[in-house]
Amino acid sequence: MPYSPPPPGPPKPPASRNTFSTRPGRKPAHGVLQVDWPFFGELCRALALRIFREYDPELVIGIAKAGVIPGAVVASILQRDFASIAITREASGLRPTVIAGPSRIVTAKRVVIVDETCDTGDTMKLALAAVRELKPASVKTAVSFRTGDYKPDFYALESDNFIILPWDREVIVNGEIVVRPDYAEKLRELAE
Repeated sequence: MPYSPPPPGPPKPPASRNTFSTRPGRKPAHGVLQVDWPFFGELCRALALRIFREYDPELVIGIAKAGVIPGAVVASILQRDFASIAITREASGLRPTVIAGPSRIVTAKRVVIVDETCDTGDTMKLALAAVRELKPASVKTAVSFRTGDYKPDFYALESDNFIILPWDREVIVNGEIVVRPDYAEKLRELAE
């Protein structure tokens, strides 16, 4: 049988002393972590396993926009129902607001709320309040990346790095797919 090298490990952030943050209230980042799809898949598997071993929810709720992606993957791995809640910031620096609340399906169920990252916890706290209004049996929180002071019940990885996720690294600008402009700017800053 021919030798095949092992798959590469998680991407390593570049060595840099530059710091930056695009999220209000977030501590300055120590570098950048560009997450690819295989690494993201491993994080979701690890997160799902942690959740299952300690909680085993009946329902997974993803926080839109970015939290629905890890939420849906975790729900699929756990073979549980999935729903979403939409929370947004109208402008940078403003507190988040619920724009589409959770489904009544949460009533009397064990629920886990999933987001991609968690800095100050403002978004997660708002999602928790909205879900609790519907009287679940219990509710816990989970994120792919814990990046700030707020500590969710479950997280796959803790990091002080600025995180670039595979689903929003490239966006459409003027009809062309390009590296998201704010990410491109931060990557240039780190290269200097």
